Amino acid sequence: VQLQASGGGLVQAGGSLRLSCAASGRTVSRSGMGWFRQAPGKEREFVSAISWSGGSTYYADSVKGRFTISRDNAKNTVYLQMNSLKPEDTAVYHCAAAKTPYYGGIYAYARDPVRYDYWGQGTQVTVSS
Repeated sequence: VQLQASGGGLVQAGGSLRLSCAASGRTVSRSGMGWFRQAPGKEREFVSAISWSGGSTYYADSVKGRFTISRDNAKNTVYLQMNSLKPEDTAVYHCAAAKTPYYGGIYAYARDPVRYDYWGQGTQVTVSS
């Protein structure tokens, strides 16, 4: 499966962006999906994840209340709505497809990169102060 993230850009602090992750090659409607980000000089970090049905969502503490993950299985696409953006949100954002449909309600599973077997190239998000 190929994952293509889009929607990144340059935005002022307090602004919003909506990222999309479109899958091709095969359906991801039965896969959990996640967003990760990596800032220059920093390790990759978990941002958010969603189960195959959309019934369960997970967020890093740093984005909780500001970001919302959603999915449209008919379009084979996952979204990340990012509001109240901060300069520390600046990073390349990657989407990933999990090996399983859900995470069993366990946050540690959702945030573990080992549980994902397909990764997109990423889209740059830059938040200016």
